[in-house]
Amino acid sequence: MNLAKLCKAMFISIPRLNPSDCADRIRSGAAILVDVREPDEWTEGVADQAALLPLSDLNGPRTHWKPVLETVANRELVLYCRAGGRSLIAAKVLAAEGFRTANGGAFSAWVEAGWPTVLPPQG
Repeated sequence: MNLAKLCKAMFISIPRLNPSDCADRIRSGAAILVDVREPDEWTEGVADQAALLPLSDLNGPRTHWKPVLETVANRELVLYCRAGGRSLIAAKVLAAEGFRTANGGAFSAWVEAGWPTVLPPQG
């Protein structure tokens, strides 16, 4: 994404959702949960059902993001990270590209809400 598009994306308003606000949509497949932390942060665990797509790849070659974005269709992307800042940036960038997004905030909020966590796949 070029700098002009990134600057424009920063002015887009994105809803901030609590895990309870979107749990049913994620479980039903109407929304996709995405962990935008970096791979070294996933070792502490990830939210069950979350796609592991680092922000660095979204802002870079999109090696991991591209196949997921091609299958999103009309589903909402609910993004989370360690504290909610990077997920907000990712949500804004994707919204500027026409995707429906929401900021799911911090991984710890998902844990505190009782959302199941798993260890990421090795590889």
